[in-house]
Amino acid sequence: MPIQKAGGKKDGKQRYRVRINYTDNNGKARQIERVAYGLAEANDLETRLKAEVKEQSPIKKMTVQNLFDEYIEVKSHEVRESSLRVSNYILTSHVLPFLGKYRLERLNNTVLQNWKNDISSKDYSITTQKNIYREFRAMLNWAVKMEYLVKNPLTKIGNFKDPYFEKLEEKLQYYTPNQFKKYIKKAREYAETDGTITGWGYYVFFAIAFYTGMRKGEINALKWSDIDGDIIHVRRSIAQKLKGEDRETPPKNKTSYRDLQAPQPLVKILNEHQHRQQQINGYSEDFRVCGATRCLRDSSLDNKNKKFAEAAKLPHIRIHDFRHSHASLLANEGINIQEIARRLGHSKIEITWNTYSHLYPREEERAVQILNKIE
Repeated sequence: MPIQKAGGKKDGKQRYRVRINYTDNNGKARQIERVAYGLAEANDLETRLKAEVKEQSPIKKMTVQNLFDEYIEVKSHEVRESSLRVSNYILTSHVLPFLGKYRLERLNNTVLQNWKNDISSKDYSITTQKNIYREFRAMLNWAVKMEYLVKNPLTKIGNFKDPYFEKLEEKLQYYTPNQFKKYIKKAREYAETDGTITGWGYYVFFAIAFYTGMRKGEINALKWSDIDGDIIHVRRSIAQKLKGEDRETPPKNKTSYRDLQAPQPLVKILNEHQHRQQQINGYSEDFRVCGATRCLRDSSLDNKNKKFAEAAKLPHIRIHDFRHSHASLLANEGINIQEIARRLGHSKIEITWNTYSHLYPREEERAVQILNKIE
């Protein structure tokens, strides 16, 4: 028994002997024995000793490469395809080449600092460096969860910092209305040439993204039964996976359940596309708006997005930036920030304000004009 009564008392509390057996890194049997007074203190002591022992015990002789293999396999069943692809790329490109052969118990401060120095020496932006750190930290946190590690050794080293101590602000990327017209024209030309339901689906997807500001997963999950005239009911999202079936999920938060009035250009696009799908044998209102029987793949959407931007001779922006394009257009036209937050499905208006407040420069001028009238 790890905890045993022993003779004697102290301040009225029973004396206990706490004994822990373990095997050290050299494979030798070891034992730790301590004394505690009172059962509660004995239990606390046992917990602390077990934690100490785990730091000294062999961790299945697991290497960082072994950990990565397990971690990615588990993640493939839990996260979206796009997220898994990013994690896989970052870890295989920036962690495994330097640390893959190291056993987990050898990941000490010196080893990890050397790895960090190696990353810092390369011509990566501070944003890229922090993304690398975030992915590596997440994998080691998972190792702690699985009890392969007692604690995450990377936290002592800390994240990457800008050597010039500059606050880097990500510049908001979006298309102006004129840029979007050029983009969507090329998307339509592609659809007309391709002629398939899937080809038209890409065109419809990016039109919905710009005109509504909906999230990628929300657009992919959209069914014809969710559209009532010019009203789009946002009720679900789609989580794509590399393995297994895509998983339909609720929207991101409570405020993501919303009804959006679609502008007439989008209504026309949707009506035309529904007519195309109605020619498919077995068509029903449960067909996905953009993908019919199966939602469009994230990787294909990314590829088509780059293709359309290049064809239109425009800078490439992320799919998520079509939300920014939608919100920025409304903000520049002075639409109330609360309405923009509602259309985007933000859980807090502060999120919307912190992102788009700089697009309201005329508000300060108008405020001063009002105050100037008071003399």
